Amino acid sequence: MFSDGERPRVIKLQTPQKPRPLPTHLSEEEMLRILEATGRYRILRKLEPRQVVDVRRPGFPLTGVIVDTETTGLDPRQHEIIEIGLVAFSFNDAGDVGDVFGVYGGLQQPMNPIPPEITQLTGITDEMVAGQMLDMAAVRAIVEPADLVIAHNAGFDRPFCEALNELFARKAWACSVSEIDWSSRGYEGTKLGYLIGQSGYFHDGHRAVDDCFALLEVLAGGHGCAERPAFAELYRASQRSRIRIFAENSPFDLKDHLKARGYRWADGSDGRPKSWWIEIAEEDLDEELRFLRTEIYRWPDADPPLQRLTAFDRFKARK
Repeated sequence: MFSDGERPRVIKLQTPQKPRPLPTHLSEEEMLRILEATGRYRILRKLEPRQVVDVRRPGFPLTGVIVDTETTGLDPRQHEIIEIGLVAFSFNDAGDVGDVFGVYGGLQQPMNPIPPEITQLTGITDEMVAGQMLDMAAVRAIVEPADLVIAHNAGFDRPFCEALNELFARKAWACSVSEIDWSSRGYEGTKLGYLIGQSGYFHDGHRAVDDCFALLEVLAGGHGCAERPAFAELYRASQRSRIRIFAENSPFDLKDHLKARGYRWADGSDGRPKSWWIEIAEEDLDEELRFLRTEIYRWPDADPPLQRLTAFDRFKARK
């Protein structure tokens, strides 16, 4: 209610200005530059697979193979590969990526029907794999020359690949999830979708060859303030030994102390000692032994079991 003579205040709202339409004569790249320059848009470009060449450029003598698998479940002792993707590329000692020169993708019908949740995740149906078999000659032709096999979660893909063919067990492996410090490169997560999106791309995910090409683009390209591509970091990490320390017979009441430091429990069912264990860089061994001897065993001569791992041993299937 307003009193006599009182008039309601009229507030004039400013009408937001509509963005000016882009001139239709501009090229796609020019339009993208204009939109990005406003600061109101972030443009994602569709990731186009790299061209596959017949002849590799000189200066990239090493061979890397990116592998991705789609499976019927998580356990390689019970579940099966239903799709595999392989992308072979050249690189040099500095970790620079050269050319893509080999690609294979194939489907395989499993012994049992594909679970509905796997179809929902991957888009692969029983109808798609009916009668399909992987071309193992093509797989071997790509993997045999590889100096390094890379997977985005090698702890998952390597055991499945070893079950598929023993050739994979003889190769050096690298994991692009655990062996690259993505956060220091400005990424907010390690899932491939995050990495691709923050690199300025989008792609059709959860198909094996597409994911291989997507990972290669992230590994080969620069991002943020990183001076060297992520693949250079990954290759260096693959050349360093890692050490597993098993804190056998450690006091039960100090288990939380071990857990807080990053130790995990092994129940002995996979061939490891039944104990708390941790995997560290070789250069951190002396410091970790000092911790165990002073804070856990409280005995200066304590000598817990050690296992030295190279890229040929890491991420292997557990016995």
